[in-house]
Amino acid sequence: MLKIGAGTGFAGDRIEPALALVENGNIDYLILEGLAERTIALSQRQKRINPDLGFNEYLEERIRLLLPSLLSHNVRLITNMGAANPMAAARKIQEVAKEMGLDCKVAAVIGDDVLSKLNPHAIVHETQKPVEEYTPLISANAYLGAEAILPALESGADIIVTGRVADPSLFLAPMIHHYQWEQTNYQLLGQGTLIGHLLECAGQVTGGYFADPIYKPVDRLDDLGFPIASIMEDGTAILTKLPGTGGVVNAMTVKEQLLYEVHDPTSYLTPDCVADFSTATIEEIGPDTVKVQGATGRKRPDTLKVSLGYHAGYLGEGEISYAGSTATERGQLAADILEKRLGGMDDEVKIDLIGSTSLHHGEQGGFRPYEVRLRVASLCPSRKEAVRIGHEVEALYTNGPAGGGGVRKRVEEVIGVVSTFMDRSLITSHSELLEGSSWQQSN
Repeated sequence: MLKIGAGTGFAGDRIEPALALVENGNIDYLILEGLAERTIALSQRQKRINPDLGFNEYLEERIRLLLPSLLSHNVRLITNMGAANPMAAARKIQEVAKEMGLDCKVAAVIGDDVLSKLNPHAIVHETQKPVEEYTPLISANAYLGAEAILPALESGADIIVTGRVADPSLFLAPMIHHYQWEQTNYQLLGQGTLIGHLLECAGQVTGGYFADPIYKPVDRLDDLGFPIASIMEDGTAILTKLPGTGGVVNAMTVKEQLLYEVHDPTSYLTPDCVADFSTATIEEIGPDTVKVQGATGRKRPDTLKVSLGYHAGYLGEGEISYAGSTATERGQLAADILEKRLGGMDDEVKIDLIGSTSLHHGEQGGFRPYEVRLRVASLCPSRKEAVRIGHEVEALYTNGPAGGGGVRKRVEEVIGVVSTFMDRSLITSHSELLEGSSWQQSN
């Protein structure tokens, strides 16, 4: 039976559970998911500055930790930590292996960078405006599917590093490879996509993000174990975690993750298929053991989603705190002052009282906080305007209500992210296998 472990659910995730999966999970594959839309735009900018960069900042550290155990336990690694530069990431992995006296094959999956192929008149999905209105563009990366990873798997690579690949596809690819599923068998691909979706956020299906000490208590979150899926040839999967680790795997954690970031469970669009999760069944068959089966799918879309990163301006921020029985009144007075002083700026200025109204935009049930933190933020077209936000907040020390403290101010460039679609016939992918210092192309 094929066994896949989910080692990370985002770029900054904990890595200790991944090492435990490799050493004690008897798994065949470890997947490290660590690439968000904004992350890849930032990585593209790094690559422009230095062609040897543009991959995940934690890549080297994680490979040094995992590589000896991966090789000794014969576990293959698939990760999208290549970000904007999978080739450079593969070279870095080989460099680390050489330093550690280890021998491994590394494959890089190429083809998601479609910036040079982008039609400026294509329509942006979120706004219905043409792409050419989002300038300067920093990145355009297509969401590749499982088929892009298959040549790398067939090459015998120990480690496969990709750029932008749809998250469930990272998990679906080893299922297709292991069982030789037909890529037009959409029933199996739909079920495999569901398994990938359940695993892609790692600790979320074992109780992370799920936990609430009053309504949904979870034991030992400090030692949260990450999920393992044992997958049968017909796609049926058993989800669990390592014995003795913290967290929980039950029908509730699985159902919450199934619905996570899914707008329509009957039509979950991926590069591999249109998955239908509505027919899936979820059954607890033992402690921390859940059986998942029955999802299906339909023909894959003719277009691929393309994530666009662009320079959106500068974010100016300022914060100041007020404490005591009149904290809310003094915080509100400071907010009123800033609203007038910043009145000539863009209408996008946002003023919140953190601890009172910042999340739900209104007082809840008569709750009265003893302390509040005023936050002012605005997306500005120039750095000069963004700097003014923090200056006005700082000025409240001596030009505002009594007892303000703990001022923090910050300015940063903002990378905006929108999306469009591109005909999949315009996008070609292939993999490069790095052995020693030489590359061999697959596909």
